[in-house]
Amino acid sequence: MDVSKQKLVIIDTGCANLASVRMAFERLGVQPRVSREAADIEQADKLILPGVGTAVAAMKNLNERGLVPLIRAAKQPLLGFCLGMQMLAEASEESMAADGKTHALIDCLGIVPGRIKLMEVGNLRLPHMGWNQIEHDETHPLLKGIPSGSYFYFVHSYALEVTEATLATCDYGKPFTAIVGGVAERSNFFGAQFHPERSGAAGARLLQNFLEL
Repeated sequence: MDVSKQKLVIIDTGCANLASVRMAFERLGVQPRVSREAADIEQADKLILPGVGTAVAAMKNLNERGLVPLIRAAKQPLLGFCLGMQMLAEASEESMAADGKTHALIDCLGIVPGRIKLMEVGNLRLPHMGWNQIEHDETHPLLKGIPSGSYFYFVHSYALEVTEATLATCDYGKPFTAIVGGVAERSNFFGAQFHPERSGAAGARLLQNFLEL
């Protein structure tokens, strides 16, 4: 398929800067549709799940917009960015309980294994913000032409632990999942903790690879 003719839908989660994501694909010759309509999502060739903000607000929006069952049922390739990737996990610890010491888990989409946890960074600053390297030894087509050690742009304080679904890691205090891929019947789901749309040539290559899956 000519990627420029693909039906690419950016899911309107109500918690993302959709303009920058849309423009990143337009630079690759693709004209995406931003939508939260079931027909658009079901008929898309590829799906993007963006997100900024908190897991509490994001999952609230997904539920209120009736998007949770649509996303879980997706059969076409789907790529989540930043919080969009985190929402693919089983649960998030991003909401602090009232005592300030324990975390109240937020149920996420449960598509990829693992939990989203506050990053353990030692004396480093949070949020983890700026350029950092990803490491991988994968031959997955999503990573084609992206050498291990490539730099991407991150902005986050919570991250997915490293699991069997991790395709690439990043180290900030300790390793966390930078790119995740679904397993078994969920192998059409992918996520990037960084912002591909703000990551220059490497980010553009990742998006191109996704379009070519």
